Amino acid sequence: MQLRFLGKNSSPDESPTLYATDQESYVIQGWIVTDAAILARLTIPDDETIVEVPAALLDHLAFGWLGR
Repeated sequence: MQLRFLGKNSSPDESPTLYATDQESYVIQGWIVTDAAILARLTIPDDETIVEVPAALLDHLAFGWLGR
């Protein structure tokens, strides 16, 4: 899988990041969701996970497929 950097939403100790892949998908680096109330409302298969990212990170989606 090839990754193409799309954008980052950084502070000194955090850096949620968005990448486009060459497989028509995205890879998102974010904060691990540990809130028990949220996790209890979701069914997450063993081969998947969820992360939280700031809304501003998704501004970079506009450059995802268009920038190929």
